Amino acid sequence: MAIPQKKLEVVEKTPPKGFYNKNKKFILLSLCVTIGATIWIYPAPSGFSEASWHLFAIFASTAMGFMLQPVPNGVVAVLALVMTVATGILEINQALSGFSASVIWLIVSAFIFSVGLIKTGLGERVAYLLMKKFGSNSLRLGYSLSFGDLLLSLFIPSNTARSGGIMFPIIRSISEVTGSTPDKRPRKIGAYLIQTVMQTENITSGLTLTGMAGNLIIIAFISQIANVEISWIGWFVAAIVPCLICLLFIPWIVYKLYPPEMKETPEAKVLAEKALAKLGPMKWQEKVLGIILILTITGWATTNLTNIDATTIGLAAVCAMLISNVINWKDVTNQSNAWDTLIWMGGMYSLADNLAKLEFFDSFANNVGGALEGVSWVPALILLVLIYVFSTYAFASGTAHILAMYPIMLGLAIGLGAPPYLASLVLAFSSAIFQSMTHYSSGPAAVFFAGGFVEQKIWWKLGLQLVCLYLIVFGLVGSFWWKVLGLW
Repeated sequence: MAIPQKKLEVVEKTPPKGFYNKNKKFILLSLCVTIGATIWIYPAPSGFSEASWHLFAIFASTAMGFMLQPVPNGVVAVLALVMTVATGILEINQALSGFSASVIWLIVSAFIFSVGLIKTGLGERVAYLLMKKFGSNSLRLGYSLSFGDLLLSLFIPSNTARSGGIMFPIIRSISEVTGSTPDKRPRKIGAYLIQTVMQTENITSGLTLTGMAGNLIIIAFISQIANVEISWIGWFVAAIVPCLICLLFIPWIVYKLYPPEMKETPEAKVLAEKALAKLGPMKWQEKVLGIILILTITGWATTNLTNIDATTIGLAAVCAMLISNVINWKDVTNQSNAWDTLIWMGGMYSLADNLAKLEFFDSFANNVGGALEGVSWVPALILLVLIYVFSTYAFASGTAHILAMYPIMLGLAIGLGAPPYLASLVLAFSSAIFQSMTHYSSGPAAVFFAGGFVEQKIWWKLGLQLVCLYLIVFGLVGSFWWKVLGLW
């Protein structure tokens, strides 16, 4: 009898197997609520109104919810908006104001572009055409895939969609044809291509305002915190010089740091020819879509001349795609990523918008500026960028990283005297270059790492080496270019 009694005692003292996993949702939700409640009950600092401080408590709790994800992001956002109304901080129309913001609908229209590119096969065709033309050796193949991703980034706002829906399947096909798989000689060609395109994703994500969904979150924060408006062309002009320099060297640098065993790649051209033959002649839907996309990019690039809002251009392009039957209405309603993004990003925009109206960000900047009076903004901005970039190790999502830290870093930079327009863009570009530092720091990183071609320690090593290179290029070349543009 003694043995069963001892076993019974152990069972009573030991938590049930899988206790955390069974209760994970409630544990993480409790943590988010605790953080918000702690800020709420803490007296509002000097310069902050009680309403703005309490709204910030909900904002902080929401950002933590996006980071820990106890429930889907859309649920977190709706819960936050309900709390703002239930506590009397906002009226219902104020809480829902973010869903009418033009930038939110620009995101939706940009997501729908990706439906057309994938459905018609135009995105694949572009990548395979480049591969057929330039894929004779591994280095040229790296450049052709990078250039393909650059072109796709102009139209597909989700770097995860670009990588998971188009680029990774192409890389996997090339690797398998050449005998390079995760289990058999990954270094032959697959690992090199994975790292080359992943690093390219970083830079193409920051090249344009529509390069990744995170940029559109950033634009919302910029308008509320820095009180400046950055157009598609304004972003592009500021980014183009440092980004192009990085893009020109990435395939070559990865080739030197992490060289493929296979130098010549005749199989890649054969694969491209077979893939293009399977796609067949260019369909009329592809041709129409190509014209629509060119007109859309032209419209975005000339908003300063035409005074036509970028969102209006984006929605007009969606209408053109629907009328021409490039996509149908069911394609639009089935685009769950777009509508999910609308809900959680619209909710977050509402919180940021109302924080700005309650002058929270102004009070934050004034307090920081007063506490650090006499500190030059140049070294302070450099320090903030380094903190922002290297804090990536603590975040399991690029979006969560941006939501949690971008507004804080921007408020600090402005409070220290940095030019608002410059600080906004410097931190925005920093949000792109940290996307591949770890295998969990962004959606594309997770997609490419899951392929199994690159070991974790190698991924982290290359990520650190290359992010340091990007910081040098943006810090030296970028700062010179921004001086030429008169941003500081």
